[in-house]
Amino acid sequence: MLYLNSRSIPELAGLSFPQRMAVVRKAADNLAVPTKISLNILKLLILVPLFLLIARANGWAIAGYIVLLVVLYPLITRPVTFALCRKDFSRVRSQLYPAEAGKQQ
Repeated sequence: MLYLNSRSIPELAGLSFPQRMAVVRKAADNLAVPTKISLNILKLLILVPLFLLIARANGWAIAGYIVLLVVLYPLITRPVTFALCRKDFSRVRSQLYPAEAGKQQ
């Protein structure tokens, strides 16, 4: 299942936003190198065309492409990042926040 925000991930239930982001960040740091490379290539495949559109646009079209970038980038990359890191969330959570590990659903 793909999650659009960290609040709905069962392994991160009960944590505050900064705590959830710390777990996600640590889990992303622990990804295997080929997986990190694939994730970064995906991000580039989203960013490069949109930045080229912004660079070539005139007038209000620039603002439209910027809005598209701001909406599209996290809408695609966050669920993919969560899916790739999800297997590691429980372990990282128990390392970072051992007191809250027992409260996990």
